[in-house]
Amino acid sequence: MNKRIAFSPLMFVFLLVGLKAQNRYVVVDSGLVCENPPFKACHASTIVELDNGNVLCAWFGGDHEGNSNVSIWTSEMSGSTWSYPALAADGIINDSIRYACWNPVLYRDKKTTYLFYKVGKSPSTWWGEYKTSVDNGKTWSKSIKLPDGILGPIKNKPVKAGNKILNPSSTETTGNVKWKSFVEISDKKFGKWKKIPIDTISHFKVIQPTILRYTRNKLQALMRSDSNEILQSWSSDNGKSWGKITSTGIQNPNSGIDAVDLNDGSKLLVYNPTQKEKDWWGGRNKLFVLETTDGKTWHDVVVLENHPTGEFSYPAIIQLKNGDIFITYTYDRKNIKYVILKSN
Repeated sequence: MNKRIAFSPLMFVFLLVGLKAQNRYVVVDSGLVCENPPFKACHASTIVELDNGNVLCAWFGGDHEGNSNVSIWTSEMSGSTWSYPALAADGIINDSIRYACWNPVLYRDKKTTYLFYKVGKSPSTWWGEYKTSVDNGKTWSKSIKLPDGILGPIKNKPVKAGNKILNPSSTETTGNVKWKSFVEISDKKFGKWKKIPIDTISHFKVIQPTILRYTRNKLQALMRSDSNEILQSWSSDNGKSWGKITSTGIQNPNSGIDAVDLNDGSKLLVYNPTQKEKDWWGGRNKLFVLETTDGKTWHDVVVLENHPTGEFSYPAIIQLKNGDIFITYTYDRKNIKYVILKSN
């Protein structure tokens, strides 16, 4: 049985900050990525900045999550205009077998753009694949299947660690194993892999890590959990090993998160600041941004969405070369929304 964390109102007092913190960032642009989307539903966006300064966004879309026609789509933002969604990958195995695609993750190294994604009937049985592009996502290579036991970055972006890449990953198997988080360490070309567990003896169910860096060797993994809060693990050796899973005190309703290191040393976390409800998607009607400098004390800086109902979830966040902060997230399962923040 999983241990539940009892929350007191004081645990979240740090979220109720004044206008000074709220005014640190301003929204300079926002809108929907897709006009007249070629699918009924979409989810799980990911973003990367291209060498031309444009932003490439990917997500999965189809009739509904898990349907065999769910594929990976992309769109490029140039100026203030998004290109019409383009099909980048699907789960077609042969003429009679087709599986759903899930959770794309974009990553860029030099002139190559990588598109990681999952294929399968469900998260408990899916496998990892990726494609590459050398023309900013206009065309993609054939799909490449990852080695057995390796899923690649599961939702959030990889992080460089010297000549290695840290890929935040997790499994959602059934039975006694259930949810477990990992860091899959690869070389820069994603040819060699090593799977590093995060706290093998923990009773907590955790998935979809996002990684923050504080010093050359000190890293923090923040993880989605079923315990009504975001949980964490720390590494003091640049990701080669990870410590015990512990509480952050940051409320979350078992929903995806993402975080980013900023150029000034601070970090931002995008998350749903609620507790889960009867339905598994409940509590995703609010989406906030937190800031920290040490990974221990967080304060609220931006309210992205605050509604009585609806789903605004699964964020992705990066910092652009010009210093602006770019965020995308699921907009009520019908579209992907983007928000650009500028620091005051």
